[in-house]
Amino acid sequence: MTNRLHNKVAIVTGAAGGMGEAISNLFAREGAMVLATDIQFEKMNDWVQEARKHSLPIECIRHDVTLAEDWQHVVDKALQLYGRIDILVNNAGVYQPMETTEATSLERWNEIIAINVTSAFLGAKAVLPHLKQSGGGAIVNISSIAGLVGGNGAAYSASKAAMHLLTKDQAIEFAPYHIRVNSIHPGGVLTPMTELDPG
Repeated sequence: MTNRLHNKVAIVTGAAGGMGEAISNLFAREGAMVLATDIQFEKMNDWVQEARKHSLPIECIRHDVTLAEDWQHVVDKALQLYGRIDILVNNAGVYQPMETTEATSLERWNEIIAINVTSAFLGAKAVLPHLKQSGGGAIVNISSIAGLVGGNGAAYSASKAAMHLLTKDQAIEFAPYHIRVNSIHPGGVLTPMTELDPG
Protein backbone atom coordinates (compact mmCIF):
# COMPACT_ATOMS: atom_id res chain seq x y z
CA MET A 1 0.00 0.00 0.00
CA THR A 2 1.13 3.57 -0.72
CA ASN A 3 -0.16 5.25 2.46
CA ARG A 4 -1.59 7.94 0.17
CA LEU A 5 -4.47 8.69 2.57
CA HIS A 6 -2.20 9.14 5.61
CA ASN A 7 -4.04 11.03 8.39
CA LYS A 8 -7.10 11.71 6.21
CA VAL A 9 -10.50 11.24 7.86
CA ALA A 10 -13.10 9.44 5.74
CA ILE A 11 -16.79 8.75 6.26
CA VAL A 12 -18.05 5.75 4.26
CA THR A 13 -21.78 5.03 4.14
CA GLY A 14 -23.47 1.74 3.30
CA ALA A 15 -20.61 -0.09 5.00
CA ALA A 16 -22.32 -3.17 6.43
CA GLY A 17 -20.84 -5.26 3.63
CA GLY A 18 -20.10 -5.36 -0.08
CA MET A 19 -18.50 -2.28 -1.60
CA GLY A 20 -18.79 -0.18 1.56
CA GLU A 21 -16.85 -2.71 3.60
CA ALA A 22 -14.23 -3.03 0.85
CA ILE A 23 -13.84 0.75 0.51
CA SER A 24 -13.52 1.20 4.27
CA ASN A 25 -10.83 -1.47 4.54
CA LEU A 26 -8.92 -0.13 1.54
CA PHE A 27 -8.96 3.43 2.87
CA ALA A 28 -7.77 2.27 6.29
CA ARG A 29 -4.94 0.26 4.72
CA GLU A 30 -3.98 3.40 2.78
CA GLY A 31 -3.63 5.33 6.05
CA ALA A 32 -7.04 6.94 6.50
CA MET A 33 -9.01 7.02 9.72
CA VAL A 34 -12.43 5.69 8.75
CA LEU A 35 -15.89 6.14 10.21
CA ALA A 36 -18.05 3.43 8.63
CA THR A 37 -21.82 3.90 8.73
CA ASP A 38 -24.85 1.76 8.00
CA ILE A 39 -28.38 1.18 9.26
CA GLN A 40 -27.40 -2.51 9.75
CA PHE A 41 -25.12 -1.75 12.69
CA GLU A 42 -24.64 -5.27 14.06
CA LYS A 43 -23.56 -6.69 10.70
CA MET A 44 -21.16 -3.80 10.16
CA ASN A 45 -19.78 -3.93 13.68
CA ASP A 46 -18.82 -7.61 13.24
CA TRP A 47 -16.33 -6.91 10.46
CA VAL A 48 -15.18 -3.61 11.99
CA GLN A 49 -14.17 -5.36 15.20
CA GLU A 50 -12.29 -7.95 13.16
CA ALA A 51 -10.52 -5.19 11.21
CA ARG A 52 -9.53 -3.47 14.44
CA LYS A 53 -7.83 -6.67 15.58
CA HIS A 54 -5.51 -6.08 12.63
CA SER A 55 -4.85 -2.50 13.79
CA LEU A 56 -6.97 -0.87 11.09
CA PRO A 57 -8.25 2.53 12.31
CA ILE A 58 -11.97 2.01 11.66
CA GLU A 59 -14.89 3.02 13.86
CA CYS A 60 -18.58 2.58 13.08
CA ILE A 61 -21.94 4.13 13.85
CA ARG A 62 -25.56 3.27 13.08
CA HIS A 63 -26.87 5.62 10.40
CA ASP A 64 -30.11 6.08 8.48
CA VAL A 65 -28.83 8.05 5.48
CA THR A 66 -32.30 9.44 4.72
CA LEU A 67 -32.44 11.42 7.99
CA ALA A 68 -30.75 14.80 8.37
CA GLU A 69 -30.49 14.31 12.14
CA ASP A 70 -28.61 11.04 11.64
CA TRP A 71 -26.16 12.82 9.35
CA GLN A 72 -25.54 15.35 12.10
CA HIS A 73 -24.82 12.53 14.54
CA VAL A 74 -22.32 11.03 12.09
CA VAL A 75 -20.55 14.35 11.59
CA ASP A 76 -20.46 14.94 15.35
CA LYS A 77 -18.99 11.45 15.87
CA ALA A 78 -16.29 12.00 13.25
CA LEU A 79 -15.31 15.31 14.81
CA GLN A 80 -15.33 13.79 18.29
CA LEU A 81 -13.08 10.93 17.17
CA TYR A 82 -10.75 12.67 14.75
CA GLY A 83 -11.29 16.44 14.89
CA ARG A 84 -11.80 16.90 11.16
CA ILE A 85 -13.40 15.47 8.00
CA ASP A 86 -11.59 15.14 4.67
CA ILE A 87 -13.52 12.58 2.60
CA LEU A 88 -17.12 11.45 2.24
CA VAL A 89 -18.01 8.34 0.25
CA ASN A 90 -21.75 8.21 -0.47
CA ASN A 91 -21.98 4.47 -1.07
CA ALA A 92 -25.31 3.66 0.63
CA GLY A 93 -27.96 2.49 -1.78
CA VAL A 94 -30.69 0.00 -2.52
CA TYR A 95 -31.00 -2.09 -5.64
CA GLN A 96 -34.22 -2.62 -7.56
CA PRO A 97 -33.88 -5.76 -9.70
CA MET A 98 -35.55 -4.88 -13.00
CA GLU A 99 -38.83 -3.74 -11.47
CA THR A 100 -41.19 -2.20 -14.03
CA THR A 101 -42.93 1.14 -13.65
CA GLU A 102 -46.26 -0.67 -13.37
CA ALA A 103 -44.97 -2.87 -10.56
CA THR A 104 -43.31 -0.04 -8.62
CA SER A 105 -45.45 1.52 -5.91
CA LEU A 106 -45.08 5.20 -5.06
CA GLU A 107 -43.83 4.14 -1.63
CA ARG A 108 -41.09 2.03 -3.23
CA TRP A 109 -40.18 4.85 -5.66
CA ASN A 110 -39.82 7.32 -2.78
CA GLU A 111 -37.73 4.84 -0.79
CA ILE A 112 -35.28 4.27 -3.65
CA ILE A 113 -34.94 8.00 -4.38
CA ALA A 114 -34.47 8.79 -0.67
CA ILE A 115 -31.76 6.18 -0.10
CA ASN A 116 -29.95 6.48 -3.43
CA VAL A 117 -30.09 10.25 -4.07
CA THR A 118 -31.45 12.33 -1.19
CA SER A 119 -28.91 10.69 1.10
CA ALA A 120 -26.04 12.05 -1.01
CA PHE A 121 -27.52 15.55 -0.93
CA LEU A 122 -27.90 15.36 2.85
CA GLY A 123 -24.39 14.00 3.24
CA ALA A 124 -22.78 16.74 1.16
CA LYS A 125 -24.76 19.38 3.02
CA ALA A 126 -23.68 17.95 6.39
CA VAL A 127 -19.95 17.70 5.68
CA LEU A 128 -19.52 20.81 3.51
CA PRO A 129 -18.76 23.29 6.34
CA HIS A 130 -16.14 20.93 7.71
CA LEU A 131 -14.50 20.26 4.35
CA LYS A 132 -14.28 24.03 3.88
CA GLN A 133 -12.70 24.31 7.31
CA SER A 134 -10.15 21.63 6.39
CA GLY A 135 -9.18 23.65 3.32
CA GLY A 136 -10.60 21.16 0.85
CA GLY A 137 -11.43 17.51 0.50
CA ALA A 138 -13.29 15.00 -1.60
CA ILE A 139 -16.81 13.64 -1.99
CA VAL A 140 -17.18 10.39 -3.91
CA ASN A 141 -20.66 9.34 -5.01
CA ILE A 142 -21.21 5.71 -5.99
CA SER A 143 -23.64 5.80 -8.91
CA SER A 144 -24.06 3.00 -11.46
CA ILE A 145 -23.75 2.32 -15.16
CA ALA A 146 -27.56 2.24 -15.01
CA GLY A 147 -27.43 5.98 -14.30
CA LEU A 148 -25.87 6.51 -17.73
CA VAL A 149 -27.68 3.98 -19.92
CA GLY A 150 -30.74 2.83 -17.95
CA GLY A 151 -32.04 -0.70 -18.14
CA ASN A 152 -32.25 -1.58 -14.44
CA GLY A 153 -35.79 -0.51 -13.66
CA ALA A 154 -37.21 3.01 -13.79
CA ALA A 155 -36.75 3.96 -10.14
CA TYR A 156 -33.23 2.58 -9.76
CA SER A 157 -31.93 3.98 -13.05
CA ALA A 158 -33.54 7.37 -12.38
CA SER A 159 -31.98 7.51 -8.92
CA LYS A 160 -28.50 6.75 -10.26
CA ALA A 161 -28.88 9.25 -13.11
CA ALA A 162 -29.85 11.87 -10.54
CA MET A 163 -26.73 10.98 -8.53
CA HIS A 164 -24.63 11.56 -11.67
CA LEU A 165 -25.96 15.08 -12.25
CA LEU A 166 -25.96 15.94 -8.54
CA THR A 167 -22.25 15.15 -8.66
CA LYS A 168 -21.62 17.35 -11.70
CA ASP A 169 -23.46 20.30 -10.17
CA GLN A 170 -21.76 20.02 -6.79
CA ALA A 171 -18.34 19.63 -8.45
CA ILE A 172 -18.80 23.09 -9.95
CA GLU A 173 -20.36 24.55 -6.80
CA PHE A 174 -17.69 23.24 -4.41
CA ALA A 175 -14.63 23.78 -6.64
CA PRO A 176 -13.82 27.25 -5.23
CA TYR A 177 -13.35 25.59 -1.83
CA HIS A 178 -10.89 22.99 -3.23
CA ILE A 179 -13.44 20.23 -2.72
CA ARG A 180 -13.54 17.59 -5.46
CA VAL A 181 -16.82 15.81 -6.19
CA ASN A 182 -16.71 12.71 -8.39
CA SER A 183 -19.05 9.86 -9.20
CA ILE A 184 -18.18 6.25 -9.95
CA HIS A 185 -20.44 4.21 -12.25
CA PRO A 186 -19.78 0.49 -11.69
CA GLY A 187 -21.31 -2.23 -13.77
CA GLY A 188 -22.40 -5.43 -12.07
CA VAL A 189 -20.66 -6.03 -8.74
CA LEU A 190 -21.29 -9.27 -6.85
CA THR A 191 -22.29 -8.23 -3.33
CA PRO A 192 -24.71 -9.68 -0.76
CA MET A 193 -27.32 -7.19 -2.04
CA THR A 194 -27.02 -8.09 -5.74
CA GLU A 195 -26.93 -11.81 -4.97
CA LEU A 196 -30.61 -11.43 -4.05
CA ASP A 197 -31.43 -10.49 -7.66
CA PRO A 198 -33.03 -13.56 -9.27
CA GLY A 199 -32.02 -12.27 -12.72
